[in-house]
Amino acid sequence: MKFFTAVVAALPALSSAHTIAQRVRVNGQDNGELVGIRVPTSNNPIYNVNDNNIACNSGYKTPVSTKVIDVKAGDKVGVMWGHVIGGAQTANDADNPIAKSHKGPTMFYLAKVDNAASAQPSGLKWFKVAEDGLDSSGSWGVDRMLAANGWVDFTLPTCVAPGQYLLRAEIIALHSASKSMGAQFYMGCAQINVSGSGTKAGTTVSFPGAYQQNDAGILVSIYDAKGNPKGNGTPYKIPGPAVLTC
Repeated sequence: MKFFTAVVAALPALSSAHTIAQRVRVNGQDNGELVGIRVPTSNNPIYNVNDNNIACNSGYKTPVSTKVIDVKAGDKVGVMWGHVIGGAQTANDADNPIAKSHKGPTMFYLAKVDNAASAQPSGLKWFKVAEDGLDSSGSWGVDRMLAANGWVDFTLPTCVAPGQYLLRAEIIALHSASKSMGAQFYMGCAQINVSGSGTKAGTTVSFPGAYQQNDAGILVSIYDAKGNPKGNGTPYKIPGPAVLTC
């Protein structure tokens, strides 16, 4: 409790438009604040795709929670984002769960581990299980996260092999991505135990290594001719590997 209080007390000094992953739910059942998820040391983004913390952010080596959340392949899994731990930083916080200007995709990856409660993210192999980018109406994955009060949900593919995993939730904010290192990467890792009869994993990548600073979905202008953040006339390409298909 003392540790949690100290973290919350430090948060008002954080940047006004950033976000942090802090809750996990399964089939709509919320596990609670900071339960089964590794909470970064701040709500600040990472800008450099080669940063050694880009797998799970600068989380504590000993996670706040050691719970491993049970999930069945085929379940609906969600992660909640908030401006600071607890959600809003102040009453009527316009930047909760994230500033509306921070358009971009949302994604989920998995990495198989022996023990999700203690596994370190360095050197793991990750495969993508969900992504949500720019739709035909000019609405982004982040827009849908905002509409869902900070939650991003996906259905865990039924063919995922059973075992323990780190689940990596990610947002890439692209409002300043037209310049090198302008894209903002937010991520957090949850600890899950998957049951089922699946046998598959998708194309695996490393973090760092999965992204390049000049990837089409990272170094990009998202604005149309009128300055609206609805895409620049070409389809938006979400970075990273293809999503696992069963």
